[in-house]
Amino acid sequence: MTEQATKTFEVIFEGTGRSSGKMRNDISVEWPMMKESFELATDEGPFHGGDGTAPPPLALFTAALTGCLMTQIRAFAKRLKIDMQGVEVKARLHWKGDQIGMEPYVTEAVSFGLDVDIDSDAAPERLRELLECAKKGCFLEQSLAKGVIVGHRLKLNNEWHDA
Repeated sequence: MTEQATKTFEVIFEGTGRSSGKMRNDISVEWPMMKESFELATDEGPFHGGDGTAPPPLALFTAALTGCLMTQIRAFAKRLKIDMQGVEVKARLHWKGDQIGMEPYVTEAVSFGLDVDIDSDAAPERLRELLECAKKGCFLEQSLAKGVIVGHRLKLNNEWHDA
């Protein structure tokens, strides 16, 4: 077997969000490498003080994780030469929050589950291989699996400080 060189690449997205309503956020997302940009919005319903003019952030997170895995399944099916007619993924993302009185609540993830149905005549072991490759290639799933630390900085008196 011929040894092949590893090709390393980076994927960087940049986003800027601005508050634009009671709870609405308008977010510009750029993918500089591909010279692409996207305009997204989030909002909350009345229960959280918003007007419900856009999906809540957790809906976009659920869509992003589901879509990421589905994209990788289709991309890697081609690379692995697995014929498929389609794929359906049902996601269930579960969080909980604890609140004492009127204090700010504290949240945590409980469980994330993705049920994958690949419409294909391929052998079960080939479909398992495809799913494993897709899981490893999904940037969002890998971020969750590895528990990436999210860094924060806070602007105070016109200076950025680690928070």
